[in-house]
Amino acid sequence: MFQSFDSHATPEQGPPRLAALRDALAREGLAGFIIPRADAHQGEYVAARDERLQWLTGFTGSAGFAVVLPDIAGVFIDGRYRVQVRAQVDLECFTPVSWPEVRPGDWIRQHLSTGEVGFDPWLQTADEIASLRAVLEPAGLGLRATRNQVDAIWPDQPPAPCGLAFVHPDALAGESSADKRARLAETLRDAGQFAAVITLPDSICWLLNIRGADVPKNPVLHGFAILQDDGHVTLFTDPAKLDEATRAHLGPEVSLCPPAAFVPALRTLSGPVRVDRGTAPLAVSEELTDAGTEVAWGDDPCRLPKARKTAAEIAGMREAHLRDGAAMVAFLAWLDRQPPDTLTEIDVVTALEGFRRATNALHDISFDTICGAGPNGAIMHYRVTRETNRTVRNNELLLVDSGAQYRDGTTDITRTVAVGDPGDEARACYTRVLQGMIAISRARFPKGVAGRDLDPLARFALWVAGQDFDHGTGHGVGAFLSVHEGPQRLSRLSEVPLEPGMILSNEPGYYREGAFGIRLENLIVVQVAPGLGDNRAQYSFETLTFVPLDRRLIVTAMLSPDERVWLDAYHAEVLAKIGPRVSGDVLDWLTAACAPL
Repeated sequence: MFQSFDSHATPEQGPPRLAALRDALAREGLAGFIIPRADAHQGEYVAARDERLQWLTGFTGSAGFAVVLPDIAGVFIDGRYRVQVRAQVDLECFTPVSWPEVRPGDWIRQHLSTGEVGFDPWLQTADEIASLRAVLEPAGLGLRATRNQVDAIWPDQPPAPCGLAFVHPDALAGESSADKRARLAETLRDAGQFAAVITLPDSICWLLNIRGADVPKNPVLHGFAILQDDGHVTLFTDPAKLDEATRAHLGPEVSLCPPAAFVPALRTLSGPVRVDRGTAPLAVSEELTDAGTEVAWGDDPCRLPKARKTAAEIAGMREAHLRDGAAMVAFLAWLDRQPPDTLTEIDVVTALEGFRRATNALHDISFDTICGAGPNGAIMHYRVTRETNRTVRNNELLLVDSGAQYRDGTTDITRTVAVGDPGDEARACYTRVLQGMIAISRARFPKGVAGRDLDPLARFALWVAGQDFDHGTGHGVGAFLSVHEGPQRLSRLSEVPLEPGMILSNEPGYYREGAFGIRLENLIVVQVAPGLGDNRAQYSFETLTFVPLDRRLIVTAMLSPDERVWLDAYHAEVLAKIGPRVSGDVLDWLTAACAPL
């Protein structure tokens, strides 16, 4: 099994660890300390060594941070984790704080009258610290860069990961590393910049056409890179991660150095040097500034090119989704045959991974499967453990959000299914969520439109019923890279214009604490739409995911004629694409599941 069911939450350890941290802060003369869920590469998914927030508080979510002050310790979480955090931390010691509604600077000012708050400059970006300083300094409160105070009290902190890197073929990438490096070097020359510092692992892997094994579920390599304006790259990573085949692939235009050489190399660069203030550790720009090198703030040069998938990457993603769709259909057909009250959430997760393994192409799962039965479905990023494992009971909803890593693509799909009869209210809510997914799927929009402009389409049917969901409608997705990839998103916060080749999730939901959760998710890719009217440039979405939606939960009378047409056409395409890949009882089940409304 790629997925473990061990519990990593240790709320009972929170009080002594918090006390030890406060003692350490007192010795350093600090009034507080910031603990992000981040590593030096600002990845969403981190190695065990970097799980500082989890180790201190017990909270296991993939986003959040803590601020420890003398008399209060806040755990800042967004809408996805407000149920989960209350179950995982000692509420006598840690106070959940709704973020971004409450900003950390304002919260610190409210709870601290004097002193300095420490932070690790390798775990915070320039943007994050600048926004904090703007709020704290007028109140007479300071920020001090310091060694990591959690590391200082973590006696059995795991070592840094050392997974073996491997080559990602040009045929799947659609462009050689040499061509990528030359293309990006030209952008540096056009901007008058000597070099760019690249700190995001997925950017490094994309640029060099390699993949790694340093983070579970994400095939990335930990390291730093410097891209020069002549296309030469210096890669700073543990040499033990690179075998002869990978070294040969990288070639003479990629110099290899150990991580310890990164800071000395920064100090020797001529400027201007591009640094992404939103993703690079603050320490990078401070080292350059201290050496007298001009810092040119700008986006990581890989992020947008990486987001605009090549034709080869899109073709690979299509094939990965058909393979994964067949595995999902086999799983759903199996699930439908199981009597109620005979399966647990762990049984479901185990079976689903088994169907994906049966493809003989599974590299890994793309994240821990979220399988929430009944009220557990309302915990948006619920991860089942042996302690929380629940029986899938009759007359309730089962939410399954899962994905896979194949060498030709990354998948992410959510289906909510009926077990017995979950009731009219659940069906009405499911149908509204489905209407949101259909609205995004059918969207046609002009060039220049960003994710925030489309996000309301997914919510309208819920809004008119007084309902909503507390997460973005969609995130970017990598091609055999990170399942969460920026900068593109379908979100109220996203101002990045959508462009052809960008892949996103389309996943509206609705959650009723203590009762049920509903989420539906397909992956979509931005494409050029056929010309209409004055032939103004317009885009639309191609759907990549082909798995039927649960007809038992659809209130047909709530759908408009256009929504019914879309749904019938989608199910006809599911049957046409997935039908040839399954047989026997699975094909019979699929045929029935895809019948017209």
